[in-house]
Formats: sequence, C-alpha cells, structure tokens
Amino acid sequence: MTGRLGIDDIRPQITGGRYPAKAVIGEVVPVSALAWREGHDAIAASLMVTGPGAEEAIAIRMTPEELDQDRVHAVFVPDTAGVWTFRVDAWSDVFATWTNAVTKKRAAGQSVEELANDLAHGVELFERARAIAPAEVSASLSAAAAALRGESLDPADVDGRLAPALSAEVTEILSRYPLREMLEQGPQFQVKVERRDALVNSWYELFPRSTGGWDAEGKPVHGTFATTAQALDRVAAMGFDTVYFPPIHPVGEVNRKGRNNTLTPEPEDVGSPWAIGSALGGHDAFHPELGNEADFQALLARAKELDLEIAIDLALQAAPDHPWATEHRDFFTELADGTIAYAENPPKKYQDIYPLNFDNNPKAIYEEVYRVVKYWTDLGVRTFRVDNPHTKPANFWEWLIARIHETDPDVIFLAEAFTRPARLYGLAKVGFSQSYSYFTWKITKKELTEFATDIRDSADIARPNLFVNTPDILHESLQVGGRAMFAIRATLAATMSPLWGVYSGYELYEHEADAPGSEEYLNSEKYELRPRDFAAAVASGDSLEPYLALLNKVRRDNPALQQLRNLSFHEVDNDQILAYSKVDPITGNTVLVVINLDPRNAQEATVTLNFAALGQPAGTNLQVHDAISDEVWTWGERNFVRLMPWGDVAHVLVLPEVPIERREAIAWREITDYRA
Repeated sequence: MTGRLGIDDIRPQITGGRYPAKAVIGEVVPVSALAWREGHDAIAASLMVTGPGAEEAIAIRMTPEELDQDRVHAVFVPDTAGVWTFRVDAWSDVFATWTNAVTKKRAAGQSVEELANDLAHGVELFERARAIAPAEVSASLSAAAAALRGESLDPADVDGRLAPALSAEVTEILSRYPLREMLEQGPQFQVKVERRDALVNSWYELFPRSTGGWDAEGKPVHGTFATTAQALDRVAAMGFDTVYFPPIHPVGEVNRKGRNNTLTPEPEDVGSPWAIGSALGGHDAFHPELGNEADFQALLARAKELDLEIAIDLALQAAPDHPWATEHRDFFTELADGTIAYAENPPKKYQDIYPLNFDNNPKAIYEEVYRVVKYWTDLGVRTFRVDNPHTKPANFWEWLIARIHETDPDVIFLAEAFTRPARLYGLAKVGFSQSYSYFTWKITKKELTEFATDIRDSADIARPNLFVNTPDILHESLQVGGRAMFAIRATLAATMSPLWGVYSGYELYEHEADAPGSEEYLNSEKYELRPRDFAAAVASGDSLEPYLALLNKVRRDNPALQQLRNLSFHEVDNDQILAYSKVDPITGNTVLVVINLDPRNAQEATVTLNFAALGQPAGTNLQVHDAISDEVWTWGERNFVRLMPWGDVAHVLVLPEVPIERREAIAWREITDYRA
C-alpha cells in the first residue's frame, strides 16, 4: 500500500530486489527514485546507506532533477567489500515549503502584517530545528529565529527579519540537519561490493603447455610451470593484470583429439585440455608434464611478484577416463545402450568430453565441485574463468559462489557464456563477477553503439569482459581485415569496458581459419603445442605488443576508462567513425575516443561534441591531449578528424577535468535503463 508519501522506481534494484546490484570498492554507485506527494508542499528524500557490519546508516541528501522535480538522485562510494544496503526515505520538507511561501509572498509585495503568521511559523520551525541540531550550528538557527521575531531589528523591516533565515549559511545547515515530518521509509535493497579487480582488469590468455619453445630439431617442447613463469615477464610488461590458463589438469587418453580436432591422433598429440581427467587424476590434479603442486605454487608466487593474478579454468566436464566416470557414473547421462553420452553441439561432436548431468545426484555433484574449487582457493587461486556455465543450472552457481564467498569473499568468477541475454544476465544476477559478451561479433557503428549502450545500462547487473579473440573465436573481421583491424578491435575493447582480454597470438596478427566461414583457428592451439617467438616479432617491428602495452598504460593513467556506467556517444557525420566519451565522477578525468572502423581506408569526419556529456559549459574550447600520438590540439563544438588505418587508427583524447560542481550530475546521468 502507498504511504502518505510516494517512493517509486528506486534504482538500482535487480528483479525487484531479489538479487543485489553490483559494485566494487571505490566505484561511484548512483541511486535514484521518484519521491512524490499531493498538493504543493515540498517533499525531500535521503539515501540511507549501511556498510557491511555497520550498525547505523549514513544519510545522504538527495537532489531533485531540474527537469523532473519528482526524480531525486544521490551517489555513494563503497570503501569496503561485502554486502551494502540502501533505502530511500522521503519526508515532508517543511522548511522548503515555508521558504517557498514567504519568498513568493514577499516578491508579491505583502507587508509585515500580511506575513505575520508566516513569520511566527518560521520561528516555531527554527526552534524545532535548533533542538535537534548539533551545538556548533545552534547559534545560527537561534539567530534566524530571533530575527524572525524582530529582535534588535525594526519590526517593519520584513526583509531584514527574513534575511538570516534565507541565508546560504542557514540553508546549508538545514540541508545537513533537516527537520523531517511525515517520514516515509522505502524498501531496502542490496549492493554486493567486490574488490576492484572484479571491474577494472586486463586479461591475457595463454596455454602453459605452449611455453616450452622448440628442441634442437625445431619440434615444439611441452611447457612446464617453470617455463610459464618465465613467460609471465612479457605479460606483465604489456601491463596486463590477470593471466588466464586453460585447464592444467591431466588430459584424457580415451577418444583423444588430434591436430585440428581430428579423430585420428598421432602418438605425440597432446589432446584438448578441456578433455579433463585420466588415470592420473581429475579436476584437482596437475598435468604431469606441467609440474606438481609445489611447482604451481612457485608459479603463483612469481605472478604475485610481477603484480599479476593467475586465473584458472573451471570446466565442469570430464574425459571418458576421468575418475568420475568410474567412481561417480551417476554424474553423467547414461544412454539406452549403456554408454555415457558425450557432448554434442550439432554438427560438432566432442567424443572426448562427457558433460555433467545435475539431475541424477545433485547433492553429490554440488559437494564434489565445491571440494575441487576449495582445493584451488586454498592454494591461492583467486580467479576462475568458468567454461560454459549456461549449460549448468543457475541455482547451482548461486549456491556454489555464495558458499565459496563465505570463506573466500575475494574470489572472482568469470562466466564464459556466449548465450541468449536472459541466460547471460541471469548468470550475472546469481553471482558471477564478470561475463563474456557478444563484443567479438559487433563490428559496425550501429552494432557497436547498441552493444555499448546495453553494457552501460546493465552495469548494475553484469560486468562485461571484452575479449578481442579466444581459442574458439577468430572472427571474420580479423581473418580479412588486415593488421589495422587488430589495432581497431583492441582499442575498442580496451576503452569501451574496464574489463578486456586478449588470447595469445593476437599480438602476432594470427588470422588464418581452418576453413572458409569458420571461426576456428588453423592449427588450433586447443589440439597442439603452439610456441611463439614474441621477441623476434617485436624486434622486427612485426608485433602489436607495444600498442597493447600502450593501451593498458592509458587505461591505468585515466580513471575514466575504469568506469562502466558513464559512456556517452557524440555525433559523427561518417558511419565509419565512432566517437564516445567516458568521465570519472570522482576525479573528473575525461577521455574521448574517436576511432576509424574501416581497416582499409582513411576516413574523414566532423565530430560534434555533446558538452553536457563531458560536464563542460556549452561552446567551451577544450585543450585535448591524444594519449596515442602524444599530440595536443584545441577542440570546440565541431572538429575535423582524419584517421588512417596505416597510422593511428584512433584518437584517445584526454580532456580537461570536469569541474567539481558538475561531477555529481555526471554520475546521475549514468542511470538510464534497467533490465527486469
């Protein structure tokens, strides 16, 4: 039932408050609501925020929109991880009502006699306000009351009697210590706050088994955790934060795949690492050629020295010779002929992989998977990339993630779910910290604009990790677009989201597919060792590695690129050029990206700036610094650009900081649309 005062459309709330919204430490969380009432009396609202373990809420005065007085806004910045709660309280703002009345009446020329009741009412309000305000401001409130009575003033001087009560000082005091009547408390909602790496992170994927180089005869040598540790120096030098490994467990022998996914492996073929398990062990075992637990812990230690975090793959499936296939046969689907069903995605067949069946013995599967994950977290793993989570029950993930977070709240789960929106966002709601996205397939200006708008407007639900490629996805644009396309896609991914990722070989412009119309790599690393000579490519100038390092540096240097909610587009009169900006509401840092989407041709356009989105007064001349070319220009409302694919494919422009008084309004603009 609606109370005396209405509080509606509170944002953020996910599925009516069933799930918490997402945030990280230090992120600006914008909150809005509709607060309304009958008649002309003023209504005000406060955002009441309570941190994890706190006994009292922090009250933050909410501000109404200029164009919609019923829409109120506020922001808060969580400083600790955990579940935060918030609600919106509304009340009758008697001082605002009184101020509005006396100001209008005085402007209409009413005399002191006509205002006598208003003056008396004002005295009563200030006395009540003084009684609940701290001692350090009580003198100012008492002085305002005294002036309204006419003490030490000419009683006929109505403006003099009103002046202290309407002063900026007293208005500010009443904003901090409001006199609230008809207080109405709104419902309570949650925000799950994680460590900052859940939102701001650059991922690099590599296969540890491909780090062994070549022998004297030029044949690939199986890598180890020790050779992988050596490979981390290059990853760290490029400025990546997380290095992700595909499964590092024993690979099944039964139905092992050969090179390029053939069913006729040679004796030296290594198989797919996603065909997990053999007589040597399962999901809690190490591939013997990589090393043992001590070797892996040494690798973790080296990564920590380099300020890198290691993410491992959690792929809930099994090779036919996985211990589960004999010890827990009810983990799988048994067919009429008595065999276990292998994975299929017609026309693809995965004879080397058994998918789990969560319906036969869910309790046992739940506990076994928890045991496995806890083994790795106890070793020190803090991030898991989860393979195909959309093929497992969502309530299982909700249970598993919540249980792991009971003891290890800093663990991050990335959902590798290229699936329909309901599933993608559903998995994010039940607890996944990050999500793969459809960025890889968004190529045109229209597609990119719609995609970026969607991830911005869904920021309270999901954090998209924009991988430019994966071992499974070599998009056609990279196959035919030439080297400029690799720079274009990396620039888009690194600046559209605070989360982005690169699969090894991208910096070498690897672009050959196994067949026309396929997105599979030729000689896919999923089925063979693929050592690479990265140093030689850099030395010859035939590598994108320096540019990837520059992009990661620009991301670190500019807090605006560490934000997800605050993206805005700017008008460009050429469909081959895209322009968008980001603003950090805390520092005011502003970045404008102007990028050529055509990998073959130079493109020219006029970029018309949206000054409101930039937090700058209209018509301002702005000094802009290109973080890519290191050039400085002066930009106004309309600006000519020419971008060439054989030079700089984009301008990543650092603009003047947003003035302090405009930053909170910029944060409010982040609230636009929410999914059910």
